[in-house]
Formats: sequence, structure tokens, C-alpha cells
Amino acid sequence: MGKVQASAEGLVHAPAEVVYGYLANMREHHPKFLPPAFSGFEVESGGVGAGTVVSFNLSAGGRTRRLRNEIAEPQPGHVLTESDTSSSAVTTFTVTPADDNCTVRIASEWNGAGGIGGFFERTFAPRVMRGIYADQLSRLDAYAAEQLGRS
Repeated sequence: MGKVQASAEGLVHAPAEVVYGYLANMREHHPKFLPPAFSGFEVESGGVGAGTVVSFNLSAGGRTRRLRNEIAEPQPGHVLTESDTSSSAVTTFTVTPADDNCTVRIASEWNGAGGIGGFFERTFAPRVMRGIYADQLSRLDAYAAEQLGRS
């Protein structure tokens, strides 16, 4: 059993503080730029930033799994995490200013399975998740443009 990691990074054409606000606001903004791999998104408690609890379905690699994540803000305005309550999976959103825009990195890490299943997980899951995250970053950029009247 080893760590499995997947990430994607992209430029979002909006100020870092605005983009971070979209990521942290699980009620009004975050669900609006999720790719089709995410469905059934629900806010169980809270709604904005640390302490929020969300649940959703994630379809990846031919499997659909229901996840329940707790939100934390290790560096408010810069780093937000979603930790799965029933596994070791943690997804980190890092927003870095870049002039009037920002760079957003989505990175997940979890303890992979052992044996042959773990081999396939370590081989294929990062590529699948990287594609999902790249789609999410593209949707976030388009959503920011729409919200800021730049579409």
C-alpha cells in the first residue's frame, strides 16, 4: 500500500481573493463549476469555508462512490482542503496570485490499496483524476469570467 497522488494546475483569469471565495463557498458557487464526474452535491452543514461538511457522488474509472468531506482552511485565502470522512483522501485547493489573475492547483492524495488492485489504482487513478481536475479548472475559469462579466 502506498500513497496515490493526482493533481492539475491552471490559470484562472480572475483575482485570487475572488477565486478563493468561489472555491470556499460551497452553497452559492462551488457546485456551479463542478464537472459531470461530480453529482448529488449537498451541503450538510455550514456552507462557506472551514467547518463546512459536503457530500457528493464521484464517478471515476467506471465506479461511482459517495463521499462526505469536511472543509478546512489551513491558510485562509490561499489553501482550502476537503478531507473524506471515511478514508485517507485529502484534496487541497491552492490559490496563488498571478498579477490580476491567479493559479489554482487541485491536488489529492490517499492511501492506495495493496496487491494487484493497488497497482492498477496507482497506475490509472492519477490520470483519471488529473483529467477531472483539468476540467474543473477550465469550468472555474469560465465561471469566474461569467461572474465578472468577461464572458
